[in-house]
Amino acid sequence: MSTDPAIEAGEIHLSLSYRISGKILAKFPCIANTFRRMNIIIVGAGEVGKHLAQSLSTQLHDITLIDRSEESTALLREKLDATVVCENGTSATVLAEHNVADCELFLAITRQDDTNLMAASIAKKMGAKKTIARVHASVERDRLLLNYQEHFGIDHLFSTERLSAVELAKFIRNPEGIVAKEIARGRIELRQLEVSSESDLLQKPLSSLDLPQGIRLATIYRNQETIIPEGGDHLQAGDLVTLSSDPAHTQDFLARVDPKIKQRAERNLFIFGGGEYALVLAEMLADETPKLKARIMEKSKAECDRLSRLLSEVDIIHGDASSRQQLQEEQVENADFFIAVSPDDEDNVMTCLQAKSLGAKSCLTLIHRPDLAKAIEQSRMQLGIRAVVSPRLAASQDLLRFVETEKFHEIADLQANIQALQLVLKENAEAVGKRVSEIQWPKGGSLIGLVRGQTAIVPSGKDELRAGDVVYFVVTPEARKSFVKTLAK
Repeated sequence: MSTDPAIEAGEIHLSLSYRISGKILAKFPCIANTFRRMNIIIVGAGEVGKHLAQSLSTQLHDITLIDRSEESTALLREKLDATVVCENGTSATVLAEHNVADCELFLAITRQDDTNLMAASIAKKMGAKKTIARVHASVERDRLLLNYQEHFGIDHLFSTERLSAVELAKFIRNPEGIVAKEIARGRIELRQLEVSSESDLLQKPLSSLDLPQGIRLATIYRNQETIIPEGGDHLQAGDLVTLSSDPAHTQDFLARVDPKIKQRAERNLFIFGGGEYALVLAEMLADETPKLKARIMEKSKAECDRLSRLLSEVDIIHGDASSRQQLQEEQVENADFFIAVSPDDEDNVMTCLQAKSLGAKSCLTLIHRPDLAKAIEQSRMQLGIRAVVSPRLAASQDLLRFVETEKFHEIADLQANIQALQLVLKENAEAVGKRVSEIQWPKGGSLIGLVRGQTAIVPSGKDELRAGDVVYFVVTPEARKSFVKTLAK
């Protein structure tokens, strides 16, 4: 029997969504040897931890799941191809028994901030290579007072509230349906749109366009060919362009690419439900251009008072958005976006249906329960809901980028056969210590962003690459190998 040439060349690339069990791989070592198996410890068997363990246990990785609940661990032992133990994940003895010193990725993702911070900090001290802790958005908000990540020696912190807000904001920022993908946890956004025949950018050298700071023209797709643009290139009507940009300050430039894109002086947001999801979303959109006018309706008077202190420019309404009468009184029909983020999934769906029937232009909803989220997603077009966001899925997708099956991680497939990839620069990489303009970039790819610590950068030629930078780039499939080699060797 002949061997697939792709296997011989080591060119197989499996996404994390394509599942192969350890038993199957044991029978086909030619495939197993193509991938890097990771030793991963997960503390917390809640919705996020369980979903992540399920995704990874059928992959090429050795998974240990630790949780204090005997009920949760007993159920998961029968379902997962993983080591599942009922223990205290903050115990150094327990972590040592499960070889934390050899752990390549340690994830503390219980619902308790203190448990996660302590477990991840202890794991790092005991030799875990990379540690990640889940925290509530309030911990991230306290960063100006205390950098918890630095204080506890943890590699990465995340909150499901912020990740969910990033997903919701993507739809609000792109009401015209422009293809968009957020990277760097929402601090950089990829957008694809067609150049209009009415654009004032046509037939001018790109070097003369004076692109706004924070915007990079990554690719041009023309006549079934992908062009990585240089200063002497021109835009033509019908070109499909990929832009990398700071998501809050690109509307003016988008209107230059296609003047038909609506430019409203103000867009109206009506948010149902207070709490951290509403607070983080309102904070994230506070500096948007064009201006956003946001209102939040919340049942709890105490929560309304808290939000009023934290959001001085947002109207906080004490009321119940599940009441059709109250929605009418607040003129929800004038809302460009109605966003339901309460803790109650059924209320979120029902208020969206009522808001849509009253005239709200676009409805978005948060659904916490995974089974209901799937059902609503499948029926959202019939229900008149534009998007369904699952906090669990948003967190899982963010965390999967730390699972190093290969040298890089694929984060998006865009139109025109363009892939967006991410990798971490190693100390021995040839690109380290060089400015972007000094690197001999292969044809067919373009650097679009980098994250250094807490700072996200849309790179210019003057930016210098450093070891530890998380770099983002777009490539054609044909250019992927050479581009990764430039950054990873």
